[in-house]
Amino acid sequence: MSDTIERIKCLIIGSGPAGYTAAIYASRADLKPVMYTGMQMGGQLTTTTEVDNFPGYPNGTDGTAMMEDLKNQAERFGTEVRFGMATAVDFSNEVGGIHKVTIDGTKQIEANTVIITTGATAKYLGLESEERLKGGGVSACATCDGFFYRKQDVIVVGAGDTAAEEATYLANICNKVTMLVRKDYMRASKAMIHRVEKTENIEVLYNTELDEVLGDNVVEGVRVVNNQTGNKHEIVVTGVFIAIGHTPNTDIFKGQLDMDETGYLVTKGKSTKTNKPGVFAAGDVQDHEYRQAVTAAGTGCMAALDAERYLGNLE
Repeated sequence: MSDTIERIKCLIIGSGPAGYTAAIYASRADLKPVMYTGMQMGGQLTTTTEVDNFPGYPNGTDGTAMMEDLKNQAERFGTEVRFGMATAVDFSNEVGGIHKVTIDGTKQIEANTVIITTGATAKYLGLESEERLKGGGVSACATCDGFFYRKQDVIVVGAGDTAAEEATYLANICNKVTMLVRKDYMRASKAMIHRVEKTENIEVLYNTELDEVLGDNVVEGVRVVNNQTGNKHEIVVTGVFIAIGHTPNTDIFKGQLDMDETGYLVTKGKSTKTNKPGVFAAGDVQDHEYRQAVTAAGTGCMAALDAERYLGNLE
């Protein structure tokens, strides 16, 4: 551990739309924020090739370029963006208390306020072909990428409410949606199952798993396997949507901050306040419902305003 302790007003842990928007607002409020980006600078959107649904980009953009734009805007107002990862935290229980955060296991930061924007990580199956074709037809977000597959045939992998929601959303814009369900039943709620069953262009294949995503640079189809018979066959599709859930990046906050049963940070009411005074959470780390860049950015703005008001009340 370094002998040097750095003291700052506002520490932002994580980047992405929530983190960079929080940084823009915090720096304009003269909170002199310092951001540690995490290992994936820019967050999940840097794995997305095209972004067409974020306001201000009439011709669309790609995720990496958009995150660079947000980063440059935050730095323009004075945010200090650093590459590094928070590895331990010790949050004060007292109003006005100092929060301690360890970066990369060595550097200690003491902050009056902390904004957490560490996001969530989509779960994937772990296939080599799935990893290789991310951004080339493999996606974990139908509402983000479904538009690109209008009037085409796609696959949805999953059996819960998320998979059912993604499938019914895609069914409105795609020619056909085939759901791959590993067991002989769906885990989704009865209401969502009924919605799937009533949608004519959704076909559900039970006891079926994704064996391989086919294609060199873009998805050209899939090979599936019946896990009861072992029989395999190919399906021609252009898009594969993995809908088996997300994991919030909150491990280092366990025992410090309130979480729901799946690990998402719990915030109070319509605010971004956590159970620790001066600690705020924004973006996908506390949002398991919408998970959009624009909603993440909105909560990033809220977190910075909450932090500014918190500090103002201490003076």
